[in-house]
Amino acid sequence: MKILVIGAGNMGLTYAEGMSKSKLLKKKNIMVLDKSDEKLEELHQISHFDAFKELEDCVPKADIIFVAVKPHHAEDLFKKIHPMVTSGQILISIMAGVTLGNIKKFSGIKKVIRAMPNLPAKVGLGLTSYVASPEVSRMELLTVESLLNTTGKSILVSNESLIDASTGISGSGPAYVFYFMQSMMEAALQMGFSKNDSKVLVSQTFTGAIELFNQSNLSPNSWMDKVASKGGTTQAALDSMDDNNVNELIKEAAFAAFSRAVELGKEN
Repeated sequence: MKILVIGAGNMGLTYAEGMSKSKLLKKKNIMVLDKSDEKLEELHQISHFDAFKELEDCVPKADIIFVAVKPHHAEDLFKKIHPMVTSGQILISIMAGVTLGNIKKFSGIKKVIRAMPNLPAKVGLGLTSYVASPEVSRMELLTVESLLNTTGKSILVSNESLIDASTGISGSGPAYVFYFMQSMMEAALQMGFSKNDSKVLVSQTFTGAIELFNQSNLSPNSWMDKVASKGGTTQAALDSMDDNNVNELIKEAAFAAFSRAVELGKEN
């Protein structure tokens, strides 16, 4: 099986690196295409990739084509590869807002996966939600799942609208966490901690809380109850958040990202 990754930006290269570790692939079975001479020079230094600049040199050789370019390049790219593709090829797209229907229409490929990754894929802890066109077989879905899981975990969603929804939760979600972390670090600095100690206090608190959550079946509310005691310090903080409607504001932020993902789909 040969994989072609079109677009060697952050996420394209992250998936190429992750898939290079897959037991499904042999060495040099990953091809990466990019138009930038600077990026091609970088790719030539990576021994386990074959680097290309021209579509006709690699598209016909690929069993799976992984597209990681900006959404506004999609239509032009698909029209170029249309004469080169075959009915057996699978196309995986991580372009926000580019629908299965448009991918099939412009590329000529019927077996299409639309996926939404997130930034922690760079450290092998990503979450990729994906949806498939009906032409993708169960066996092919298992192969795709295995490849996506090389950068963390993946979930197969039941319909395409959930890809936009996952953008609002997992796709954009790391930024929400960083936003919360930044606020806590600023509070720690104002309380008198050094910059380094503030970072350690906040990062270890998040790491520990997430590990507690992952190692149990308890809900976040149950864990809050375990930390908070009536009239105590934690309850004072939680009461402040409730008084300021933080819960609803966080949900509104997630829905804002979801709505923007839908708008992008219409624009594209």
